[in-house]
Amino acid sequence: MSAVPRATQAERERLVADFTRLCEIESPSGHERLVADAVSADLREMGLQVDEDDTGRLTGSDTGNLFARVPGAGESSVLLCAHLDTVPLGGPVEVVRDDGVLRNRHEAVLGADNKAAVATVLGAARRLAREGGPTEVELLFTTVEEDGLRGAKAFDRSRLRSDMGFVFDHASPVGELIVAAPTYQRVEARFRGLAAHAGIRPEGGRSAIAAAARFVSGLELGRLDDETTTNAGRIRGGSAANVVPEHCVVELEARSIDHERAGQVVAGMVDAATAAASDLDCDLETTVEELFRGYRLRRTAPPVEAAALALESLGIEARPVATGGGSDANALIAAGLPTVNVANGTERSHQPDESVTVDALETMLDVTLAIVEEAGR
Repeated sequence: MSAVPRATQAERERLVADFTRLCEIESPSGHERLVADAVSADLREMGLQVDEDDTGRLTGSDTGNLFARVPGAGESSVLLCAHLDTVPLGGPVEVVRDDGVLRNRHEAVLGADNKAAVATVLGAARRLAREGGPTEVELLFTTVEEDGLRGAKAFDRSRLRSDMGFVFDHASPVGELIVAAPTYQRVEARFRGLAAHAGIRPEGGRSAIAAAARFVSGLELGRLDDETTTNAGRIRGGSAANVVPEHCVVELEARSIDHERAGQVVAGMVDAATAAASDLDCDLETTVEELFRGYRLRRTAPPVEAAALALESLGIEARPVATGGGSDANALIAAGLPTVNVANGTERSHQPDESVTVDALETMLDVTLAIVEEAGR
């Protein structure tokens, strides 16, 4: 196995600078315009042609997915994918470096999910565009990943020439390869009762909040088994403290690596909501939406094997794991492209104490270059 040239000191410094710059450009789901413009400018600076698709009309974003190709030797292609959006940050971002750790100076989300991957993919693309590589590399930067993988699901799969794909979107130690991820179904239960004055004639009303409370209190929430979780994430209703509430909405989710199990859990949720509404003489409307389909990959699947060999070439143990989170890999696999999600070493994603070490960023740049080398074989 030939040695893969590791990133130079200049490339490592540029990587940290890119990560810092990108994190400080706010891009919550649906508002990726500014960071997309920055990434497009970087790609054009490399001499690449960048195409932005028109999926914003489908995803609700002010931006489309970005797509570019880096020429390479041979006739094969490989896809590298990262998403441009973040969860709502909750405050400004000012990246600080403290003893080798990059974090937000403010009490707000850093945005390393997925700006760490955007920066490392750009770093790899810059090297490959300058020096060439063993295969053509397709670059896909998606939108609205944090809200149901909308950008990746809307992307036109027929545009890809790649034989396999690599997503870099799991906040766990470098070396982990995500070989199983869940089906995710979202449930909305809308209870409707009857309003009445809470102090004068409460018996004339029918409380939608009471029905919703009975519903939620009867559910088993959290981890149901090794592959399945549920959550009641949001509840809202009523109009005033002195009015028996006539409406209440509960938003829930169920996830399971076992697709059939996810469906069974959601069916149980709908049955429980129906019973609670009936018990308190309320009407009920439920909506179930599958945001993405789960998958399982064999250890010998081509992208898993290529990623494992790349890690091992760098002296990193490859560790296949399952996850309860989704990624653009779910959407790409559903569209027919063999894809593996590669852990990127970030920590505590979606939290105000989110961080990533400089060492993890630099290692992931080496891993990305090594993956291209292995995929090109």
